[in-house]
Amino acid sequence: TYVVSASVTNATGRIENLKEYVAVTLGWVCACSILDGYGGWNQKGCWTYNSSNDYTTCLCDHMTHFGVLLDVSRTPIDEKNERILTLITYMGCGVSSCFLGITVLTYTLLEKLRRDYPSKILLNLSLALLGLNLVFLLNSWISSFGIHGLCIAVAVTLHYFLLTSFTWMGLGAVNMYFALVKVFNVYVPSYILKFCLLGWGIPLIICGLVVAIKRDAYGMNTMSDSQITLDDSEMFCWVQNDVVFYVSVVSYIAFILLCNGSIFLVVLIQIRNMQVNQPAGTRSGILKDLRAVVSLTFLLGLTWSVAFLAWGPVKVFFLYLFSILNSLQGFFIFVFHCLMKENVCKQWRIHLCCGAFKLQEYSEWSQTATVVPKHKPNPPNTFPFMASVRSIKSNSTQSSTVSSESSQRQMTITRPDLGKTLPI
Repeated sequence: TYVVSASVTNATGRIENLKEYVAVTLGWVCACSILDGYGGWNQKGCWTYNSSNDYTTCLCDHMTHFGVLLDVSRTPIDEKNERILTLITYMGCGVSSCFLGITVLTYTLLEKLRRDYPSKILLNLSLALLGLNLVFLLNSWISSFGIHGLCIAVAVTLHYFLLTSFTWMGLGAVNMYFALVKVFNVYVPSYILKFCLLGWGIPLIICGLVVAIKRDAYGMNTMSDSQITLDDSEMFCWVQNDVVFYVSVVSYIAFILLCNGSIFLVVLIQIRNMQVNQPAGTRSGILKDLRAVVSLTFLLGLTWSVAFLAWGPVKVFFLYLFSILNSLQGFFIFVFHCLMKENVCKQWRIHLCCGAFKLQEYSEWSQTATVVPKHKPNPPNTFPFMASVRSIKSNSTQSSTVSSESSQRQMTITRPDLGKTLPI
């Protein structure tokens, strides 16, 4: 058959971002496809608008880059950058999946590491991010089957794990606020159980409402029977409806990031005030504080805010920054909360190493806690470290006693060791 094409004289770049779709009416029944530049055909950016026995009308446009799940502008980019971004995203998600798996196994199998609330929150966050990365990696392969119901299921699952990840980031920030700002004033029974209901339940409600109200909001960018490759990046099941995307994805994530950013600033101010009140000899170095700040930045998901800056002429730059930082979020969590955490490394040496590298079983609190007078011992879980918020019922006498003893001994509670004791 004939090939229908169009060109614009003296055009200096790609024709895109059109206010109206280009309509091509062909005088026979056919499939709407375009030349992909590699000698083949695909349906990227074109779909059948109307068809009869005599003619077919196609509408053509460019689709968004699927590798950025939070592409707020939802405008196309050139094919070269799209392929590079796709490759970066796949590689980053693959690396993160491996190290998130190690993190989950470490905190699941080594019971001593998950005795406090921050470690339990970290475990749930790692599970959510692991699910997000795995579904993302399998999405293109599953979508290549072209099964509409399966595509919707994958898109819903991806949506769920994305919201779950951000919900746990938000809960981690809330726990941090309780630990650093309201150390003695908060008692929440069944603390972690309620966090789990919120962390896994709220995203389930949101996704359930979308499925019940507008199930066709989920779908595939294009439906093609061609073999999936990195060049076929349009084969991806995700939220296609713009209204649903901005309401259930962008607004929710923006709210979490706004709250996390505010708590992050409050925590930095609180730590700064503690550092000023400390004796000069006990203050930590700049590199240690910087490491703690970077750790919290990835833990609270603040790097995802880069997506809101990807507009206009700087869009491609921020998309690269977004893809690199956020696809490797799981890897950075492993580095800061496993590899660089002293108690985790000790547990690895105790249970995994042999010979000269193996450590014998040790008493954790005898090495890490400040010495307490024998006549008034404090149980490990009730000692008011900044590392966690235990649901401890204490009367005013007990609280005042702890505070008095802390002030007399100039204990490390006046400023937490960010590398070891910050929440999560």
